[in-house]
Amino acid sequence: MSGLYIHIPFCKQACSYCDFYFITKKGQLQPYINSLINEISSYKDTSYSEETVETIYFGGGTPSLLHPNDLKKMLHAISNVFDMGDIREITLEMNPDDVTSDYLKAIKDLGINRASMGVQSFQPSLLEFMHRAHNRVEALKSLELLSKADFKTYTVDLIYGNPGQTLEQLEQDLDLLLTFNPPHVSAYALTIEPRTRLGKLKQLGRISPLEDERVNQHLDLLVEKLHQNGIERYEISNYSVPGQEAIHNSNYWEHNNYLGLGPAAHSFWWKTQNGKAIRWQNKADFKNYVEQGTGLKTGMEELDLKSLAEERIMLGLRTVKGLLEYELKNIYHYHFSDHQKQYLAYLIEQEFLKRGEPLRLTPKGMKLADRITLEIISRF
Repeated sequence: MSGLYIHIPFCKQACSYCDFYFITKKGQLQPYINSLINEISSYKDTSYSEETVETIYFGGGTPSLLHPNDLKKMLHAISNVFDMGDIREITLEMNPDDVTSDYLKAIKDLGINRASMGVQSFQPSLLEFMHRAHNRVEALKSLELLSKADFKTYTVDLIYGNPGQTLEQLEQDLDLLLTFNPPHVSAYALTIEPRTRLGKLKQLGRISPLEDERVNQHLDLLVEKLHQNGIERYEISNYSVPGQEAIHNSNYWEHNNYLGLGPAAHSFWWKTQNGKAIRWQNKADFKNYVEQGTGLKTGMEELDLKSLAEERIMLGLRTVKGLLEYELKNIYHYHFSDHQKQYLAYLIEQEFLKRGEPLRLTPKGMKLADRITLEIISRF
C-alpha cells in the first residue's frame, strides 16, 4: 500500500486562502481522536489491511496541535491493524507557532521522520494578509529548531503570487529560507477559492489576483533560486535536494493505493479482480464523525481503465519524471490515437514536450501543464 492519510481538521484560526475542511473547536480534540482510532480499527482483518503500509501522513488542519501522546495512540492503533514492517516515511504537518525543541524530539522518538512546516512567508504584511497564526519571529525560530532536530528530511511550504507581492519580497523570503539549507520546498501559487475569506474579498472587489505575467515571474525566480542552491523541481509545486523527494505524495502521483482517515479524507484503491479502481471520500461532517465514532463513506466512484489512464497522464505530466507510453499500454490498455500523436509532435516542435521517452514536459510546458493535459485527453 502506498500509505495512510490521517486528517487532523483542527486549526487555531482560518487562513484567508484555505478551502480545506477544518474546524476551530479544540475542545472536541479527544472525542475526535477516539473516532479516528475507531475508524482505523474498522479496517482490521479486511482486504485493505493485507497490504504493507509504506507511508503515513498526518495532514490538516494543524496536526501539530496534537500532543505527542495522542500521536502515540494513533500510531499504536495503526500498528495493531496494518503491517508497518516496511514503513519508509511518517510525515507530520506543523505550524511554526506550535514548534518547540521538546515537541520535535518527542515526535521524532515516536518514529515520525519527516516534518512539513507551513511558513508561507516571512513578510509580516503577507502573513497578516493570509491570516496566519504565526509571525516572522516564530517562523525563523521554528526553522532554526527544525534544521537542528535531525529529522530524516523536512519540507517548508511557501506561497507566492499574492496580490501586491513584489519580486523583491519573494526574493527576500527565498534568501532567508535558503540560509537554513532546507532539503525540500513546496511552493504554491496563490489560488483564490470562492468559499474562502479571499474569495469573498475578491467578489466584493477589494482584492484582485496578481496578473499571470507577474505570477510567472515569481515562478521563474523561485525555480532559479532553488536550482542555484541544489534544490531541483521534481513536480509542479515540489522541489528537493536529489534523494529527498516526498515518498507519500509521489505515490499519489503514481496511482498507488492509499486510505484516507477522518472527515473529508479521500481514498483510492485498485480492484485486482477487474483491473478497475475505486475512489471515495469520508463525509465532511465533524459532528457525525464524532457521534458515530467512525467515517461515513460518500461519493464512491468506480474508475474504468480509460478514466484512470487519463488521470495518470495528468499526474505524470505534473512531474519531471513524466510517464512511459509502455506503462499506459500495459497497465491501462491505453493507446494514443493518431490525432493525439500529431498533437504530441506539435508539443515537441514548440518545445513544450521533451523528445523521446518518457513523456515529460519542458519547463516551458510545465507552466501550461493543465491546459496541455486537457488537450491531449480531448483528442482521444
